[in-house]
Amino acid sequence: VQLQASGGGLVQAGGSLRLSCAASGSSVTIVDMGWYRQAPGKQRELVATITSGGADSVKGRFIVFGDVAKKTVQLQMNSLKPEDTAVYYCKAVTIGRGVTSYWGKGTQVTVSS
Repeated sequence: VQLQASGGGLVQAGGSLRLSCAASGSSVTIVDMGWYRQAPGKQRELVATITSGGADSVKGRFIVFGDVAKKTVQLQMNSLKPEDTAVYYCKAVTIGRGVTSYWGKGTQVTVSS
């Protein structure tokens, strides 16, 4: 499974961005897709997935939506804050011979104050 993410960039605080991710490749069954992020010097953390919703830090500001059958997921990010600055990674979870996670390469989101 290959994941292609797009939509990162530079935005001022209070602005919005939308990230998109599409999966392609093997004919496996995707059961969840979503987004994680990693800021410099910090561990990768959950942002939001289709099945789990969003982390407390983004609730009310970020909206995740997608369709696992169509192998796509998007993240609408509103009211962005400088602390949202990070590399955002798309993740897909598949089932088949067990549960497997796939990661995209990451897209940079930078929020200026």
